[in-house]
Amino acid sequence: MSTDTTERRNAVPSDEGIAKGPAGATVTEREARAVAEAARETKWERPSFVRELFLGNLRMDLITPFPRGTAEDERRGLAFMAKLRETLDAIDVHEIDRTGKVPQEAIDKLAGIGAFGIKIPEEYGGLGLSQLWYGRAIALISTSCSALGVLLSAHQSIGVPQPLKVFGTPEQKKKYLPRFAQGAISAFALTEDDVGSDPARMGATAEPTEDGSAYILNGEKLWCTNGPIADVMVVMARTPAREGKRPGITAFIVEADWEGVETTHRCQFMGLNGIENGLITFRNVRVPKENVIWGEGKGLKLALTTLNTGRLTIPMTCAAAGRWCLRVVREWAAVRTQWGAPIGKHDAVAQMIADIAAKTLAMEAVAEMSSAMADAGDYDIRLEAAIAKLWNSEIAWQVADLTMQVRGGRGYETAASLEARGEPAIPVEQVMRDLRINRIFEGSSEIMRLFIAREAVDPHLQKAGKFVDVEAPLAERAKDAVGLGAHMATWFGGNVAGWSRWPRHSDYGRLADHVRFAERRARRLARTLAIAMGRYGPKLEKKQSVLFRLVDVGAELFAIAATCSYAVSLAERNGKAGGPDGPLALADLFCRGARRRVDELFERVFDNDDDANYKAAQVALDGGFAWLEHGIVEPPSPNREA
Repeated sequence: MSTDTTERRNAVPSDEGIAKGPAGATVTEREARAVAEAARETKWERPSFVRELFLGNLRMDLITPFPRGTAEDERRGLAFMAKLRETLDAIDVHEIDRTGKVPQEAIDKLAGIGAFGIKIPEEYGGLGLSQLWYGRAIALISTSCSALGVLLSAHQSIGVPQPLKVFGTPEQKKKYLPRFAQGAISAFALTEDDVGSDPARMGATAEPTEDGSAYILNGEKLWCTNGPIADVMVVMARTPAREGKRPGITAFIVEADWEGVETTHRCQFMGLNGIENGLITFRNVRVPKENVIWGEGKGLKLALTTLNTGRLTIPMTCAAAGRWCLRVVREWAAVRTQWGAPIGKHDAVAQMIADIAAKTLAMEAVAEMSSAMADAGDYDIRLEAAIAKLWNSEIAWQVADLTMQVRGGRGYETAASLEARGEPAIPVEQVMRDLRINRIFEGSSEIMRLFIAREAVDPHLQKAGKFVDVEAPLAERAKDAVGLGAHMATWFGGNVAGWSRWPRHSDYGRLADHVRFAERRARRLARTLAIAMGRYGPKLEKKQSVLFRLVDVGAELFAIAATCSYAVSLAERNGKAGGPDGPLALADLFCRGARRRVDELFERVFDNDDDANYKAAQVALDGGFAWLEHGIVEPPSPNREA
């Protein structure tokens, strides 16, 4: 898994809009944007609930009834989960956190039950399970040991098996997929020391040989999860223009034992003790042309497509973490007595427990729905995957923080220390350490918001023409502004129209009013996005805080819709529709809070302190507040030339 952050580090454009590029070249902000745009999937051939949401359409028909797999898929999934639980019980997971290493014995045990080929088709020796059951399996593993979850997820979600399944040739699949199903480990190498969220600046190169039979790969990849122990990895590198082909980023299958491939550093992190993540160098590595995946110049689009489903394990593991936290606080708050009563009877703690329970249900709904949509195959889930990853990773961190607070000092104390003095080894502090990375890797929360915002405004951008192009002549921008205005006038009329009150959505029972609320706010979300375009024009892309609030509105509305659909489905299945301990009651509680968050976000879209904050940040960057940094031992400077 890539641990990219939102910072472009040295890639942030200077006042002239120029950034250092590969091999000492320069990359303008416009060029960087062009590379990202070229990798976007611009067509929408299948429906997307989230895309419709940002257009003002709450398409509950796309998610109700709640999508589910087949009975056979469930039978096979449950059988594997039983084997997986038994295997995890035989692994000393606390030792992995203490030593920072996953023993080979644990890897062999997991390989023995097929855990390295959960999604690999049966014809290649894999288990052939669905995305939903794969996600549930990784989530179960992660509640036992996050390092094991990351090992298997990085291998199957974004490692070689996933792009091969989608884009590989029959020969590539036949050669590699059986190896992975048997336990060979794969990795994904994209991020570089100076290249995170800005792929236009990639420095790794792959030059074709004179006879055209191979490529010579040179470069360095950072934060390559599984890299230090991988048998095979998919490596992204820049290929030159030749024979009518444009230069671009290409994906290669690289064997770790080839000459010139070396792990030069194993990284250590705040959490996830035991993951193998490192700095990998490639020096004149000869890669046969048969090891190109999909084709020259298609690597970045391949990476983005792979991440659409690859990200789905994160919301699943976040939901599982919520369930784990709920069990911990429920049991602790019932037995820990203070001031003559269990702490769960005190209002302050009770409020936290309720929040954990309600948000856990919503995380589960979002995760299960996104994975089920991926399995269905008739949805475009690029936005669902992004918003599920964004929302669940943010909410899981809140839930972990509340759990730490309920557990108090015992939450902050390590499991090993608790065990040594005779208490149950409940690793709340480890859960916090392990969860924090979810808001960063496989697309940080900020990058997810930018991606979602870009797709949300795309229908209007297509009508805007040169109006939103800051480098277009003023006359052309003015001309297209007229066309955009005509489009908006027509579109606004359709957006405002529509009935979102009783009796609409009555089939959701006690949750119907929440669905009606989501429908009204979806229309308001679309209108507000359109207003923001008209208000800021080409400068909208710089108003990230404005866009982020609108994306967060969309995320909350998605969570409301998913939770209502999921709760109705659960109620039908378990018969607890009307009781206070049923899913409808808990969904109702979640939706109440989400509705308040939505309206608060709307209030701050245009009424905020963004400009003042930005100016203050620039003063801070220029050293204007250095007087505030007194009385500290100075940290090392990030400027390597200093």
